[in-house]
Amino acid sequence: MLEDLAWLGIEWTPPMIIQSQRLALYREAFERLLASAYAYACTCSRRELARMVQAPHEDSDDEPIYTGKCRPTNNATPQTLQPGMNYRFRVPDDDAIRFTDTNMGNQAFTTNQDFGDFLIWRKDGLPSYQLACIVDDAAMQITEVVRGADLLKSTARQILLQRALELPAVSYFHTRLLRDEQGVRLAKRHDALAIRALREKGLSPKELLQIAQDTSTA
Repeated sequence: MLEDLAWLGIEWTPPMIIQSQRLALYREAFERLLASAYAYACTCSRRELARMVQAPHEDSDDEPIYTGKCRPTNNATPQTLQPGMNYRFRVPDDDAIRFTDTNMGNQAFTTNQDFGDFLIWRKDGLPSYQLACIVDDAAMQITEVVRGADLLKSTARQILLQRALELPAVSYFHTRLLRDEQGVRLAKRHDALAIRALREKGLSPKELLQIAQDTSTA
């Protein structure tokens, strides 16, 4: 990836951040959510939870709205960490999460309609995508996040986590996704060509950057 960035003329400033070396930061944030009653243990099936640990994508089924099966009836009761349990973040009921995306304009997602309580901690001791993102952004003092439009709903989830942990707000720019001639999103799961493969086919950095720019502003 660093070679690809250099080829595109994008300079990377060390150090490299490796999430597997930052588990203590994620664990601290998770325990704060537990102590403030924002998180609760969940015993739902492995198959259901397997769909929730990675970043969602536009062309896949988004995390299903949670039924509330494991949600405690008393919203104000903090929980203690129980080894071997998965944990969800308790979203406020029917709350509209609004933000202005610097590329796609005003956005609004309503809890329990667009998304429900979501996974933040796995029983194997690892954070979910949503929790790791906001902890990393805060720790590295990130002020602007650029990512694909398939993650707009994830932004609403992450805003709730930022508020619960009293972390700084972040500005977001969600870009439209690169697609092939059939309109399918370019992704590894579809055997899309990597930047290195495009380089080998003779595409120049200028051409590739122009394609990306045209896609983001279309």
